Amino acid sequence: MSAGELGWREGNRYTLLENGEAYFPAAFEAIDAAQREVLVETFILFEDKVGRQLQQTLIAAAKRGVSVDLLVDGYGSDVLTPEFIGEMTEAGVRLHIFDPRPRLLGIRTNVFRRMHRKIVAIDGVCAMIGGINFSADHLADFGPEAKQDYAVRIDGPLAADIADYARSALNRKRPRRWRRPAAASVPEGDGGGRLVVRDNDGHTTDIERYYRAGLRAAKRDVLIANAYFFPGYHLLRDLTKAARRGVRVRLLLQGEPDMLVARLAATMLYDYLKNAGVEIYEYCKRPLHGKVACVDDDWSTVGSSNLDPLSLALNLEANVVVRDRSLNAALRESLDRLIAQDCKPVPSGPKSTRALRRFWVGVVVFHFLRRFPAWAGSLPAHKPRLQTIKPPTPDEGETA
Repeated sequence: MSAGELGWREGNRYTLLENGEAYFPAAFEAIDAAQREVLVETFILFEDKVGRQLQQTLIAAAKRGVSVDLLVDGYGSDVLTPEFIGEMTEAGVRLHIFDPRPRLLGIRTNVFRRMHRKIVAIDGVCAMIGGINFSADHLADFGPEAKQDYAVRIDGPLAADIADYARSALNRKRPRRWRRPAAASVPEGDGGGRLVVRDNDGHTTDIERYYRAGLRAAKRDVLIANAYFFPGYHLLRDLTKAARRGVRVRLLLQGEPDMLVARLAATMLYDYLKNAGVEIYEYCKRPLHGKVACVDDDWSTVGSSNLDPLSLALNLEANVVVRDRSLNAALRESLDRLIAQDCKPVPSGPKSTRALRRFWVGVVVFHFLRRFPAWAGSLPAHKPRLQTIKPPTPDEGETA
């Protein structure tokens, strides 16, 4: 199934998964219960305690006859050892590496257009999607650098769409002709949802369009938590328009970033947003890695896409957009707890500096945000290679 044919699916059940403590047991339990097919996509896979548990869980599934495919990114997962890979492929796990390229003088060269999705799909009936990689830094016992993040488990027809999409990413079947999706509005009613992706083909702006549609439809409340916040001009404009028409708009951003440049970029926008009435909170307990939002009482999105130029203009991303009151309430409760317990509000800047910052934002930052999608097209645009490491044949196993 091509992304252009993914539609709105009713009748799903959603379970919010907060951090690795909830996500990893749910993922491993689902893989253990798989009967026919396991599809896993992750930007980062490390050979730590989480990565090794995933490896052993996939090996066990493959040995009992389940079809198992694991897709990792060549930039984010470039330190896997041959021994770690070999144990999986010998058991029947098919490992796929998106855009694998060797380092040049120790530097990774496959910087742009990363496979940034995080998906688990089981038998076409259960799927998980979010921002959590298979690495131990998503667990609290990792220490002060442990990430705060979210995923969602989906049971129902939408899970089949996610599985079809993950399968098509492996070129298992010829993709159908892309059709531009309908308007980014979503039907009312509990349990509905759809997969929304961003790629470098026909879906370059889909995730941003759904965010903007949610902002334009907001009547009372918008709450966005995002790790790397430097969105496009049009999304910024919709944020401020919502605040100016009386919607309460809150942003939950990094106060203890894992990348200092991310916070620097976000702070360039603070005065502009606060002048429009947007409330900004910085999460200071540990690095915020989430990419989620909720609007009013039932609209939510959970996925891998940050609101920054890499995610919105270059990376391969996947979110779900959902109309479901229970998921919205669970996500809102969690974010409200973070704001109350572990965040500091961003105050308005002194008047002496505000005028200069507005000049900087207006002349430089907005010019960049307006033009970035066009500039992104000039960045390295080779067709990424998907390398599949297949299980050895019996003859190969005997001669090894």
